[in-house]
Formats: sequence, C-alpha cells, structure tokens
Amino acid sequence: MDGATSRVQTAIGKMVETLDKGHIRTMQLDMYKCSTKCCENSKANLDEVQSCVEKCSHDLNRAQAYLQNEIEAFQNRLQRCAMSCQDKVKDKMPTSPSDDDYKKGRSILEGCVVECADSHVELIPGMTKRMLETLKSRKY
Repeated sequence: MDGATSRVQTAIGKMVETLDKGHIRTMQLDMYKCSTKCCENSKANLDEVQSCVEKCSHDLNRAQAYLQNEIEAFQNRLQRCAMSCQDKVKDKMPTSPSDDDYKKGRSILEGCVVECADSHVELIPGMTKRMLETLKSRKY
C-alpha cells in the first residue's frame, strides 16, 4: 500500500507543478507587478495602497482557493473509495473471524485500496487539463 500512496502523492505533486507553471506563476507575477504599482503611487494614502494591493491579489487568491477545493474533493473521493473497501471487507467477515480470516481480509483490503489509488491516479491528467482550462477562463 505504501507504493500506492507514493504514486498518488507523486501524481498530485506533478499536477500541482503543472498548474503552477502553466498558470499560477503568471498570475503571481501579474499580482506582484500590480502591487508594485500600488506602492509606487506616492499620492495614495496608506489605506488606498492597502486596498489597491488587496485588489491585485484577488484573482490569485480565488484561483488558489479553487485549486485547493479541487484537490480536497479529489482526496475526499479517494478516501471514500478506501472506506468502501473497508466496508466490503467488513461485510465479508464472519461473526467470529479467525486469524486466517483477518489475514485474508487485510489482503483483500490492501488490494482494493491499491485499485482505488491506481484508478484515481488515472483521473489526474484529465483533472489537470480541466483545472488549467478553468484557470485560463477565470471561471472559478
């Protein structure tokens, strides 16, 4: 199961890297340029500068919240799949399970959880593409 966990973490890490390089860094650069202009305005008072800087970061904050929500939803789906595996094993256990029953149950559980991980890793490329499109359209 450790290998499955590692595959999921690696796939999510690559997805985040793709989203970062594909869109988020550009948004960060735009935010910093905008914020710099706010700070360079010597006629603005403190509150005006602060308000300007907050406006500059609005889109980036929304985009990051969108990404966080999507990743959390993915993790919740994966967790529900693993919980379903636990339920399946529990339903198959006899009333008074033996050590062999527990070993068999553990083996079934591990296999099922690995399947969950692998099937969810396969979803990540499509999820990445969809998220990039959403980021570029700014409809988040």
